[in-house]
Amino acid sequence: MVEQVDVVVLGLGVGGEIVGGKLARAGMDVVGIEADLVGGECPFWGCVPSKMMIRAANLLQEGRRIDGMAGHAQIDPDWGPVAQRIRSEGTSDWDDSAAVERFRSTGARFVRGRGTLTGPGRVEVKGTVYEASRAVVLATGTRPVVPPVDGLADTPYWTNRQAVEADVLPESLAMLGGGAVGLELAQAYARFGVPVTVVEVADRLLPAEEPETSALISEALAADGITVHTSAAAQRVSHDGKQFRVEFADRPAVTAQRLLVSAGRRGDLAGLGVDTVGLDPDAAAVEVDERMRAGDGLYAVGDLTGRGQHTHVATYQAMIAVRDITGEPGPPADYRALPRVTYTDPEVGVVGMTEAQARDAGLQVATGMTELPKVARGWIHGPGNEGFLKLVGDTDAGVLVGATSAGPAGGEVLAMLSLAVQERVPVTHLRHMMYAYPTFYRGIADAVRDLARNAGLE
Repeated sequence: MVEQVDVVVLGLGVGGEIVGGKLARAGMDVVGIEADLVGGECPFWGCVPSKMMIRAANLLQEGRRIDGMAGHAQIDPDWGPVAQRIRSEGTSDWDDSAAVERFRSTGARFVRGRGTLTGPGRVEVKGTVYEASRAVVLATGTRPVVPPVDGLADTPYWTNRQAVEADVLPESLAMLGGGAVGLELAQAYARFGVPVTVVEVADRLLPAEEPETSALISEALAADGITVHTSAAAQRVSHDGKQFRVEFADRPAVTAQRLLVSAGRRGDLAGLGVDTVGLDPDAAAVEVDERMRAGDGLYAVGDLTGRGQHTHVATYQAMIAVRDITGEPGPPADYRALPRVTYTDPEVGVVGMTEAQARDAGLQVATGMTELPKVARGWIHGPGNEGFLKLVGDTDAGVLVGATSAGPAGGEVLAMLSLAVQERVPVTHLRHMMYAYPTFYRGIADAVRDLARNAGLE
């Protein structure tokens, strides 16, 4: 059976749901297709429930910091309330009925199933082919990468989903991968008393971030009792029915009751039939232009575009796609000030380029730094004040092109720096601003002064 429609949205994560809903409210005949849960990774396994875990773990850690500051506290971790809150408040017990109804309330039609492209403007699901006269929008997200380690695929390893769904803590946890998602979960589990070991093949944790960030987070994880192995390439993984064993060529094996694989994510283009519209099914992502176009009448938004696996990127791209499909004016995509936050403790907010990326781009680079404990608010804060502010400047243009804000509320302090990078605020203007005292963000003033000195912009 063939049905004629205006738009087909394949995948209803955050980005797809926004595109489909907005276009339906604009009067278009929209069909949204989703095989899993409407809303996608973020509300059910990612942003929301994982941050509930982190919030609970950080409360425990704050309690442990009371001694010497405000008396004494006896801390007794209990995972039960965390698991219950995730189910009742965060994920609706992994039931997307409300999300489906929310999507349908826009006037869009919803189809539960796994759709595939069968040619330009054609998507098939459950025996029906929908022919879109206006657009097909791909928003199917990504899937966890399973490293090609001997034996791993045959074991009952966890991904982030099982780690979030757990209602009982494991006796011990090993982790393959030292990126943002894995380290957030590792620290949360450790603060509830689980012995955790992190295995990272690169020579440092968070290898995409500044080296100073890697050093800071390594120290923080060590303080939480987490064992970290870097430059560690797993050779074989096995499971004997009770525990995992991770073997290496150059160091002793790691054993744990549970193994969490957090080695990144990539799109599953082969399963989408993208070859029928001229795209490479073996690619890790769909290439799009500044209007989210991947071809004639074909769009892609969200993680699938490879521009950052963040909800805010998906929502940003979704609105650009909506404007282009409806013919509304608006600015094209601009990723110069793309922000990201790693919700470890210390929290790490990053915007724009790192120092290495700026130098690789051929810019004339200067940096400015300040240590957070030396800022008045950091000193007042006391235990848990570890962190820093690092600014990356283009000395020819006299503007910031990147920044890292690590420490208490690092993601919140990032807001001002994101604006500065996006709007290319001159460093001389930042140098002579007034900063409220005593705040964490006032440390930006110190880092700007350091940058100005190093760049000759005083």
